[in-house]
Amino acid sequence: MELNGIKEKMDALVQELNQHTYNYYVLAMPTIADYEFDKKLEELALLEQQYPEFADPNSPTQKVGGDITKNFITVKHKWPMLSLGNTYNEQDLRDFDERVRKAIGDNFEYVCELKFDGLSMSLTYQNGKLFRAVTRGDGSQGDDVTANIKTIQTIPHQLRGKDIPQEFEIRGEVFMHRAAFERLNREREEIGEIPYANPRNFASGTVKMQDSKEVKKRPLDCFLYAFYSDQNLFHSHWQSLNAVKEWGFKVCEHTKLVNNINEALEFIAYWETARFKLSYDIDGIVIKVNSYAQQHELGFTAKSPRWAISYKYKAAEVETVLEKVTYQVGRTGAVTPVANLKPVVLAGTTVKRATLHNADEIKRLDLHEHDTVYVEKGGEIIPKIIKVNLEKRVSDQAINYITNCPECNTLLIRREGEAAYYCPNEDGCPPQIIGKVQHFIGRKAMDIQGLGDETIETFYRKNLINNIGDLYDLHLKYEELVKLERFGQKSIDNMLKGIEASKTMPFEKLLFGLGIRYVGETVAKKLAYAFINIDNLAKASFDELIAVDEIGQRIAESIQDYFSKAEHLALIDKLRKEGLQLETQVQVISYDSDALKEKSFVISGVFEKHSREELKSLIESNGGKILSGISAKLSYLVAGDNMGPSKLEKATKLNIPIISEDELIALIDNA
Repeated sequence: MELNGIKEKMDALVQELNQHTYNYYVLAMPTIADYEFDKKLEELALLEQQYPEFADPNSPTQKVGGDITKNFITVKHKWPMLSLGNTYNEQDLRDFDERVRKAIGDNFEYVCELKFDGLSMSLTYQNGKLFRAVTRGDGSQGDDVTANIKTIQTIPHQLRGKDIPQEFEIRGEVFMHRAAFERLNREREEIGEIPYANPRNFASGTVKMQDSKEVKKRPLDCFLYAFYSDQNLFHSHWQSLNAVKEWGFKVCEHTKLVNNINEALEFIAYWETARFKLSYDIDGIVIKVNSYAQQHELGFTAKSPRWAISYKYKAAEVETVLEKVTYQVGRTGAVTPVANLKPVVLAGTTVKRATLHNADEIKRLDLHEHDTVYVEKGGEIIPKIIKVNLEKRVSDQAINYITNCPECNTLLIRREGEAAYYCPNEDGCPPQIIGKVQHFIGRKAMDIQGLGDETIETFYRKNLINNIGDLYDLHLKYEELVKLERFGQKSIDNMLKGIEASKTMPFEKLLFGLGIRYVGETVAKKLAYAFINIDNLAKASFDELIAVDEIGQRIAESIQDYFSKAEHLALIDKLRKEGLQLETQVQVISYDSDALKEKSFVISGVFEKHSREELKSLIESNGGKILSGISAKLSYLVAGDNMGPSKLEKATKLNIPIISEDELIALIDNA
């Protein structure tokens, strides 16, 4: 290859790998398998070694992790969070062991740890209390996510035990258990959001959310595995792990102390299959020299420690035949392609189907009919096709994404900036109608007792219901109901009682139950509180909608689109006539005092002692007024952690007093 060609190849690899790094660390939406990424990184590193004159200073070989998001305060790490060298084969491990022996002799031990597939986190404790939590970021500095990390139940706020240093740092991995991931992803799909690919992405996305109350609803976990201090408290890594357990930290019970590389290889071999029995994902094993003195003697390279290495498992992968591609239509109209496969055993389970995500994925794979494909089940809960075996291709017929809905034949649409195609016939497409009614009766919505998903589907197929409103006419069809198979008089009576009882459910539950795209349970509560009744919400302007906390452009447009349709307004009228709650029951505030009379407040950020709703109630019960935005008329901005920078800037510019929650309390007490 000519020198120009080599430089072009190196530049292309840098550009591609930097994009993949950004997708992984910042967007938390990876577009390439770890193994493939590592191989490309190795190729680039080799070329840079051979042709240093063409090396790019922005090369990913010079970076440890990802970039810094702009949503959080940036904090410099006291001790850099370096990455570990990766390997996929035994010989590299033996070479590592040989290098260690040459440097420190034969008298040493290794600690073997599971390599968790999560988000690296550094926790600082002062006087036994959690002081700060910071993400890895680019290795030298990361994002302060303390408020969010405090919501994780397994991370102690206050340590117990003795001999706890005044200040130290402990590092670990934040992750999500697979069962929690599956449940939360189902809820995400319910409001029309694209599901996360795997638990690691969900954990990363959760840690970087702005509202810690929302973070608390997503059960995260954390294993700690590295202790840092200016004091020499421990002689070895193993000793430190046992000590921090006594202080209240969660350390993985599968960590093992071994005497040599052969025992480490046995540990690796065991977990290659045993990992699938864990409730969380691991993607490899980390091996560390145990003695701190020997670690110090071995030292570091520019990127990683010489006393540790990680062995990464290849994702479980098998070859099988694609039999056909089918399409599923969800409640929100999103059409998802599914690969139906010749059954094959993968990671201990029989796989018959694999996700294809969207039209772009089918195009990327260049799928043809009856292709032989490689299927992977690594961090993915649902198996996915990773590539086609072109040598075994038997058909010239490429698979083209459908243009019409497979259920109602309506022409599909694709909204700008979204990956999925949608069926716009939301009030005439059977799976969308059934899904909307099933959502309406659900526990988090109207919680109608005596009704289930199968019953709703049966009623639709029998033409007994065609929308949410028809549920409230079922009592008029009693004679038809008793003729249905498996429906006894008692079960029908219980069902009708449940439907009648749902008329007392609060407005926020009904609003969530309507199934407006992007309006989840939390958003429904905020809208119900902000607009009081459905009529105010229906006529709200775009600006009025986005003035509500956490309501952005996408949600506002979806709400306006919903209420612009005559059939939806007719449904609201039907529910009104049936006596359902279309208005928030506003509590009459009895003022505790008039300490804040004629004063106005904006609340922004996350608070340690009170929720935002509690602060709002406190202000109003003492005669104060809550405003939605910063203006010259504002009396005070009550500021918490992770407050929006635009609000802070505007308040400063207008010379508006900025106070803490403690100062707000003092304002009331002093008055």
